[in-house]
Amino acid sequence: MPLITAVLVVACGRRPNLRETVTLVSGGLLLAVVSLLVGSVEARPEIDVIDVFPGSIDQSAIAIGFHVEPLGVVFALVASGLWIVTSVYAIGYMRGHGEKNQTRFFACFAVAIAAVMGIAFSRNLLTLFLFYEVLTLSTYPLVTHHGTESAKRAGRTYLGILMGTSVVGLLLAILWTWQLAGTLDFRTGGVLAGHVEPVTAGVLLALFAFGTGKAALMPLHRWLPAAMVAPTPVSALLHAVAVVKAGVFTILKVGVYIFGTDLLGSGGASVWLMYVAGASLLTASLIALTRDNLKERLAYSTISQLAYIVLGVALATESGVIGSGMHIVMHAFGKITLFFCAGAILIGAHKTRVSELDGLGRRMPWTFAAFSVGALSVIGLPPVGGCWSKWFLALGTVEVGQWPLLGALMVSSLLNIAYLVPIPLRGFFREAPGATAEGATGGEAPLACVIPLCLTASGCVVLFFCADPIYQFLLSVVSK
Repeated sequence: MPLITAVLVVACGRRPNLRETVTLVSGGLLLAVVSLLVGSVEARPEIDVIDVFPGSIDQSAIAIGFHVEPLGVVFALVASGLWIVTSVYAIGYMRGHGEKNQTRFFACFAVAIAAVMGIAFSRNLLTLFLFYEVLTLSTYPLVTHHGTESAKRAGRTYLGILMGTSVVGLLLAILWTWQLAGTLDFRTGGVLAGHVEPVTAGVLLALFAFGTGKAALMPLHRWLPAAMVAPTPVSALLHAVAVVKAGVFTILKVGVYIFGTDLLGSGGASVWLMYVAGASLLTASLIALTRDNLKERLAYSTISQLAYIVLGVALATESGVIGSGMHIVMHAFGKITLFFCAGAILIGAHKTRVSELDGLGRRMPWTFAAFSVGALSVIGLPPVGGCWSKWFLALGTVEVGQWPLLGALMVSSLLNIAYLVPIPLRGFFREAPGATAEGATGGEAPLACVIPLCLTASGCVVLFFCADPIYQFLLSVVSK
C-alpha cells in the first residue's frame, strides 16, 4: 500500500492538496489493515512470494516471504500509526518552512514506510535484509533533502556507515547462520540452538549487533547526529521511529527468533553485549548533556535510548525481551513528540539552540507543555508510558544479577533529567534576554504542527494507563 501511495504522490505532484490527501488517506488505510492483522497473530499466518533457492537435503528453501507474529505487529502498528500524525505535521512544516521538492519528499517517505512494513513482517533473514537495504536507500534523499554541502556530507556519512555495516557485518552474519543452521527462517525458540557453541554464538551475535548499523551502537553512531540536517519530519519519524527502530527491531527479532533466549542466556554468549549497550547508553547521555543544538541533543538521546533496547535483548530474560519490545513503543511516542516540538520551535520562533529558548514557553505553551510530557516519557517517570519499559528492563538486570547494569540504567535516567528538563524550565520560567514575554520572540507554529505534537504527547499518557495489552502481546513472544 505505501508503494502504491508513492506512485500516486508522484502522479499528483502538481496538485499539492490532492497529493497530501492521498498520503493521509493511505496512512489511514495502512493502519486499518495492520490493525486487522492483530487478530491473526495467534495463528501465525505466512506467505512466500518468491522462491529464491529451492533448498537441499541439509538446508531449507529460502524465499522472500512474510509472516505475522507479535513483535512485527507491534512495530508495524507503531510505524503505520505515527505515519499519519507525521504526515499531518509534515504538511504544516514543509509549507510553513517553504521547503522545496515536497513531492519527492512525500514519495520517498512512502517508500520508506513500505520498507518498514517489509522488515516488520519478514519471515526470514533474507527478506529482512532486502527491505533493510531499501529503507537505507529510500531515506538517503530525505537526509540530503536540502541539497546543501552539509546535507550532502551528512548523506555520505549516513549511506557509508549504514551500507558498509550491513554488507560487511549483517550479510556475513546471515550467510554464516545459513551455513550453521541450514535455514534463515524466524522460528520461536531460535534456529541456532544445538548448532553453535557459546563462543561462536558470541562472535555471530557481534556481527549481527554491529552489522545492524541502524541500531546506532557506539562507535557506529555518527550517522544519526549527522542525519539531523534533514527536515524535522524526517528526524521525527525516520530517525526517532522508523530507521532507528528498524535497527533495534532487527536485533530483537534476531535475538528471539534466530538465537533464542535460551542460547543467548547460556554460556555468557551475550554478556559482552550487555556491557557494550550499558556503556553506549551512558556515554550518549553524557554527550547529550553537552550539546546546545536541540536536535543534536535529541539525536544523542536517541542513541542512548536505543541502547536500552539492545540491553534488553542481551539480558535474554522474559522481562528483558518485554522491556525491549515495550521501549520500541514508548520511546517512539516520547521521542517523536520531542522532535515535533523542536520543529515547531524552529517554525514558530526560528530557534535551534537550547540556550536561545528562555521565555519562549510563554509564547508557545502547547509546544513546551508537550515537550515536558515527551521528556517525562523518555526519562521514565509516571504518569507516562516510558516508565513501564524501563521498569521491565530494570527487572531484567535484577533477574540475571547484573547490578552494575541496573546502576547504569538509574544513572542514565538521571542524566535524561539533566539534559531534557532544563528545556521546558527555560521556556516557562526564564525571561527572554532583552525582551518581555510579549516581545517578538516567536509564537506557536501552524496548527498542522501543533495538533500532531499534542496527539503524540497525549499518546504518551494513554500508554501509561493502557500498557497491559502491549505487555500481554509481547508475553506471547517469550512464553512459547
